[in-house]
Amino acid sequence: MKKYFLISAGVLSFVLGSVGAMLPILPTTPFLLLSGYCFTRSSERFNQWLKQTKLYKFYCADYVETRTIPRSKKWKIWANILILMTVSIFLAPIFAVKIMLACLTVFISIFLFFIIPDKK
Repeated sequence: MKKYFLISAGVLSFVLGSVGAMLPILPTTPFLLLSGYCFTRSSERFNQWLKQTKLYKFYCADYVETRTIPRSKKWKIWANILILMTVSIFLAPIFAVKIMLACLTVFISIFLFFIIPDKK
């Protein structure tokens, strides 16, 4: 029963991550990492399939394999985050939400550039 639940959760999170790659509303990387977690604990076949997808290779493979992200990719990630969060802050109707989004942007930026090491 647990195996089927994890496979279902992995497939659902992969679908959400795939949609997130096309729409800026959903985050791609967390959903793909969740898929990897679920598939690793449930099915080697699904896990191997996930690792062969272009989506996984582009968004997650570097970090999962080496626990690092190349600096050039960090700048691309940061540019996307900055654009999307700026739009979100601008469109948020409540001032407290705007403040929380701004704080989240700062936190993500610090985490991206100072906590996750650069790939050498």
